[in-house]
Amino acid sequence: MNSPAPNPETKGTFVTDAALKRLKKRHAAETRFKFYGQFAIAIAVLALIALLVSIISQASSAFQRNMLVFDITLNAEDVAPNGTDDPDAIARNVSGFNLLLQDSLRDQFLPEDADASETRQLFGLFTRLAVLPVAKKTAAHVDMVGTQQTVSVALADDIDLYLKGGVTERKSIDLGQVASARGAIGDGIYVSLAPGTDTSALAEAIGGFQEQSLDDSAPTTLIGIGNTWYSVTGFSSNEIALAYLAGARVAPDPSQGIRALVLAQAEANRTVSDRQIAWTMLLKDEGRIRKAFNSTLFTNADSTYPELAGTAAAIVGSLLTMLVTALLAIPVGIFAAVYLEEFAPKNRMTDLIEVNINNLAAVPSIVFGLLGAAVFINFFGMPRSVPLVGGLVLGLLVLPTVIIASRAALKSVPPSIRTAALGVGASKTQSVFHHVLPLAAPGILTGSIIGMARALGETAPLLLIGMVAFVAEVPDGPTDESTVLPVLIYKWSTGAERAWEPQTAAAIIVLLVFLVLMNLIAIILRRRFERRW
Repeated sequence: MNSPAPNPETKGTFVTDAALKRLKKRHAAETRFKFYGQFAIAIAVLALIALLVSIISQASSAFQRNMLVFDITLNAEDVAPNGTDDPDAIARNVSGFNLLLQDSLRDQFLPEDADASETRQLFGLFTRLAVLPVAKKTAAHVDMVGTQQTVSVALADDIDLYLKGGVTERKSIDLGQVASARGAIGDGIYVSLAPGTDTSALAEAIGGFQEQSLDDSAPTTLIGIGNTWYSVTGFSSNEIALAYLAGARVAPDPSQGIRALVLAQAEANRTVSDRQIAWTMLLKDEGRIRKAFNSTLFTNADSTYPELAGTAAAIVGSLLTMLVTALLAIPVGIFAAVYLEEFAPKNRMTDLIEVNINNLAAVPSIVFGLLGAAVFINFFGMPRSVPLVGGLVLGLLVLPTVIIASRAALKSVPPSIRTAALGVGASKTQSVFHHVLPLAAPGILTGSIIGMARALGETAPLLLIGMVAFVAEVPDGPTDESTVLPVLIYKWSTGAERAWEPQTAAAIIVLLVFLVLMNLIAIILRRRFERRW
């Protein structure tokens, strides 16, 4: 009878060939399983990175904004109605501050006979409410009235988006110097470039130099010569025909440099006009347009203007809503879990309760929104769009999760703890609240905070109770009209203007920061109170 020979792969042990094949097959299966796990983790990490990169790339521009700087005299007759020094009256006098800034722009860029269209375009560089911070600052320091001040206001969202690279693709081309110029402002200017100027980039951008005129549907080319901007109305191999847009009303000097700004879209297809772009370039050259951190994103409430909208009201509304949610869900959920796990008799009734709790944890959140609208608003007559109602609805949503997590934490405490407490004379209540509950606290806190994090990200239930309302003031309490971050994100994402896109991404980042902080707190509490046995 032949006995198996030692196998070098098994370090001298006697293994049959069949057993060795099974061993190799098992090792191969383990290797494949490790690879599948690593591949799944890699996919999850790549998806998370792609999500974060997408959100951050969109939100990066929202954390900065372009400000228009003015040097103006705060005349008492303009900023202080009827000569009053009442701070509230000055703060409300937005129109007076607005007129001061408009007059400053008009004096610089418009002639006395400017038509209404040009005036509207010029005043469209900033919105009417952009002067509100200036009015509030003046109201807080009344001694500023009658003095000259340097103030800054937010540019209109379309102008700001243009400066950040949006609105239209564009290409800047340096064309050297003007060789000669003829014509007059108002009648059309014709300029020739210096001999030897490389015009290939310009020719490629605007479709080649030919004897033709440009219609309104063609891509726009703006020409800057000194402190004056023109639009190209026609071109040939020898000359470029220009129409005056903005700046100094003088004919081009042959010694001046010439630059071209080629815009991919025609004026009719974008939200910023050629003249507004020209004014913006002039202000930028003067250093009157500066970048600043967009603090209004965190200090302002919602607004109809993207450049003035902020998340302050939604942040405070979310905190108030989470406070009401926590006051309802956490104590009720913990005491319900303690009763069911430690005191309730094991019978059909408790089994039915446990099944219903597990089922409620899987119910879609919108169902709780319908319940809240029917019970709290329609039956009890509570106000719509307030953190109190929102917190009650989300409290009911989170309650099953808190109960399940708390019961799991209580079950993890060894029975010997209960037995030892009872053995030294403690009552059932004392053994639970003095010994079992403190040891289960890390798991209970972790489950509660994770449940609260889920509630913070819910949108559907709050939409059904009216928390989608426009809220322009930061709420003072749980009964004031309010909104929350998820609803604000939903509202901003449906905005028609492109400037809402980076604002939405920035609000998402704010919400993610809240969620990360809540999960971080859960981890810290678990490690702080965790007990090993």
